Amino acid sequence: GVRQSDFFLLLNLRNPLTSNPMKRGGYVYILTNTTNNVLYTGVTSELRNRVYKHKNKFFKKSFSVRYNLYKLVYYEFHLTIDEAIYREKQIKGGSRAKKLELINSMNPEFKDLFDTLGVD
Repeated sequence: GVRQSDFFLLLNLRNPLTSNPMKRGGYVYILTNTTNNVLYTGVTSELRNRVYKHKNKFFKKSFSVRYNLYKLVYYEFHLTIDEAIYREKQIKGGSRAKKLELINSMNPEFKDLFDTLGVD
């Protein structure tokens, strides 16, 4: 069957060179470290590009660099960036247990999902 994550990815299939960035949707994502003990929730309109930057420590003084957060363990797509920002605030405001529940619903083995992403 089609997983929810596949559905979200299919909704965003468009040519990044011709699509209007103002009309793009957004992603909410959760990163963790090797031992899965620190979680970071973020929002972006270009998930693959943003996670690539986290993995390559592009944001030198960021929380993700300080705690070695590079593993994408959860993401969801929203049709507008405003919806994604709203959802990010909901997730950030929730407990660690709620975040773990989200991750487990999509990725119970905490695998790095980066290589499963298509082009933004």
